[in-house]
Amino acid sequence: MYGIVYSTRDPAGSGIAAALSELVDVEKCGVCGGRAVDCRCGRGFLLAGFDEDVIFFEFLDAELPGSVEAYVFLSRHSSRAGVKSYTVHHTGNPGPEAPYGGRPRELSYAPPPVSHMLLRSLYSSAEEAGRLGVYEVSYEATHHGPTGLSKPLAFIEIGSSIEEWREPVNHRVVAEAVARLLEKGPSRGCRTAIGIGGGHYPRKHSRRALETSTCYGHILAKYALPYLDEDLLEQMVEKTVPSPGLVVVEKKGTRREHRALVEGFVEERGLGLEYI
Repeated sequence: MYGIVYSTRDPAGSGIAAALSELVDVEKCGVCGGRAVDCRCGRGFLLAGFDEDVIFFEFLDAELPGSVEAYVFLSRHSSRAGVKSYTVHHTGNPGPEAPYGGRPRELSYAPPPVSHMLLRSLYSSAEEAGRLGVYEVSYEATHHGPTGLSKPLAFIEIGSSIEEWREPVNHRVVAEAVARLLEKGPSRGCRTAIGIGGGHYPRKHSRRALETSTCYGHILAKYALPYLDEDLLEQMVEKTVPSPGLVVVEKKGTRREHRALVEGFVEERGLGLEYI
């Protein structure tokens, strides 16, 4: 069962939840804890809204039933560059600080087959809505909270300003992607990987996922490479579920010492390594 969650104070998350409820059958139910403002159940999923911002949803394990196997967060995405986007990502704080929820040096559990299906479904929905070329469809690198939940989670987001967050067409695009996940399930037979390098919107990793069966768990952006060490690599592997057999490195912009660290790590653990 999926726990599909959103913040009632977020126009993007609330709008996506409303659009989703028009695409799939849901009805009010009493399986959520007392913090839930909205609790509705459907076939194979529940839809729950809370007043807190999604990056602080560390309480979900206690508020949703144990039958939930993975969380899907409906959310907004902010960008100083103003990039219009539909994105999918996992959460975590690679560095020693956690200004946006979660704990320092902690990653969440990531479900690559789920996020891969969401990413591909987003692309299809955006194409059907005539939004490709105007909106970027991409993974984002691992960032922000929550980080301490016991179930794998993926964020699906609308970026990157209040105009895009409130746009009904965007709500529908993202809701259709989530509905496809509910209908078809996660990607089957994909090759699970973690990614190293690239920008916050890691375009080479995203293109690979859209064009091949490679499905990504955690992706460490170029700006977070100063925090890369063996412990972080180990956590990226251990918290990608199912376990990845491949590490994909965007070579451009990755320093020699980082490549040497990754090469030693994959050799020791018998993982595949590919440069893009």
